[in-house]
Amino acid sequence: MTIKQALISVSDKTGVLEFAQGLAAQGVKLLSTGGTAKMLRDAGLAVTEIGDYTGFPEMLDGRVKTLHPKVHGGILARRDLPEHLATIKEHGIPTIDLVCVNLYPFAATIAKAGVTLEDAIENIDIGGPAMVRSSAKNYNGVAIVTDPEDYAPLLAEMQANGGALQLATRFNLAKKAFTHTARYDSMIANWLTGLDDGAEAKPAEAAPVPSVFPAKLQLAFDRSEILRYGENAHQQAAFYRDTSFGGLALPGSIANYTQLQGKELSYNNIADSDAAWECVKVFDAPACVIIKHANPCGVAIDGSLLGAYEKAFKTDSTSAFGGIIAFNGEVGLDVVNAMNERKHFVEVLIAPSFTAEAKAALAGKTNLRVLVVPLGRDLNKLELKRVGGGLLVQTADDFTAQASGLKVVTKKQPTAQQIEDLLFAERVAKFVKSNAIVFCGGGMTLGVGAGQMSRVDSTKIACIKAQNAGLELKGSVVASDAFFPFRDGLDVLAEAGATAVIQPGGSMRDEEVIAAADEHGIAMVFTGARHFRH
Repeated sequence: MTIKQALISVSDKTGVLEFAQGLAAQGVKLLSTGGTAKMLRDAGLAVTEIGDYTGFPEMLDGRVKTLHPKVHGGILARRDLPEHLATIKEHGIPTIDLVCVNLYPFAATIAKAGVTLEDAIENIDIGGPAMVRSSAKNYNGVAIVTDPEDYAPLLAEMQANGGALQLATRFNLAKKAFTHTARYDSMIANWLTGLDDGAEAKPAEAAPVPSVFPAKLQLAFDRSEILRYGENAHQQAAFYRDTSFGGLALPGSIANYTQLQGKELSYNNIADSDAAWECVKVFDAPACVIIKHANPCGVAIDGSLLGAYEKAFKTDSTSAFGGIIAFNGEVGLDVVNAMNERKHFVEVLIAPSFTAEAKAALAGKTNLRVLVVPLGRDLNKLELKRVGGGLLVQTADDFTAQASGLKVVTKKQPTAQQIEDLLFAERVAKFVKSNAIVFCGGGMTLGVGAGQMSRVDSTKIACIKAQNAGLELKGSVVASDAFFPFRDGLDVLAEAGATAVIQPGGSMRDEEVIAAADEHGIAMVFTGARHFRH
């Protein structure tokens, strides 16, 4: 289908002048609206403003400008039906072969501080989505362009095909267009259904902050890749990036990884990589996190990444085999050499960057997946979990204990060094599956007990892990992700040699547990916040 006439009406004018110039150079007549028409005309292009084209002026402060039969008739007429063509000819309506539209900036508007309902409503596009949907519906005769990234490829295709765009191209543009309007409407619905009752009565006043749980939740995801398999080889799987909030994945999230080398990622690779990355980025000091089956089996901080790796590996060298490793700084050759010397088999290696020497040393490990992820402290706005017939939705666990917020509940006061170790342990426990018990000391994990049905069993397992690794627990500190329901868990960690404990508190038997800590001469602090992780 040869493009002879195009309608261009965009809010985001990125690259549109060059696109219009490319169309004009191929003999395409240009129609446009308002500011877009002025920009094209000022650049010396011959362009017909939409009001002159329809014979009907824009009105109602721009609310009505393209909602006209001469626009939609020229778009929607089927080129393969003689009666359609006869009808538009009778009414003097030329065909419009290409429509370039992007919509009023609703997302940018509601992101502004103090945005009013009135401002938001006026940035809900009507004519734009109507043209997009009309064009996409009639993809057999019309090319609908909603993404500036498509401008150059489309011009190139037209140049190569005598001004024509192929059916497959037009169909792909239509799919993208319907997604574009669906997500636009979803964004509006999420924002409006999140407003408090009564907001409609004061549209010109600052609107209340919408609830993070809109009454009608609309989600958007872009498929990134088909994975080799799911949790098990007989399951199929794919990875989707969340674009529900603003259209882009969070900058510091695992979804923004770039794979430098290695085999394709599996479902479990991505899940474990996310666990490793979310944990390592909470530390300011150089840190290393080793994950196995979604649980940290070694976490450490040090003055260097090499030191952090050496300490993290010591926690559980057996579980570290075949694990996922994440660093929060640039990985150098020293770290790679240390991994090679240990013959440390790793599934995935993640860092914000790698030195050229490190990349060269890793290049020979063709099975090792190496991921670069931008470092950032961003948290997912919402965490989602599918259950039978429904969806559980919660805000992210963004609580991290601070020294100033700790409540000492025992006769024994923790030392400054113990406070430092306790805060480190609490940060690690946040990423361990419940019930979680984490022994730490000297900026490293010493024993991790994860995912048990009873807290005392998790405590015993953490002790066994430390014993198997040959690590001394005397003088260590312990973090518990939730309160101790009985004193038995505290008795076990005290017998192992722990001298300080951090936990949320809140049990009906807190006094019994505190008394046990006093009996053992252990310092205990409460944070007031638990970290269940299921």
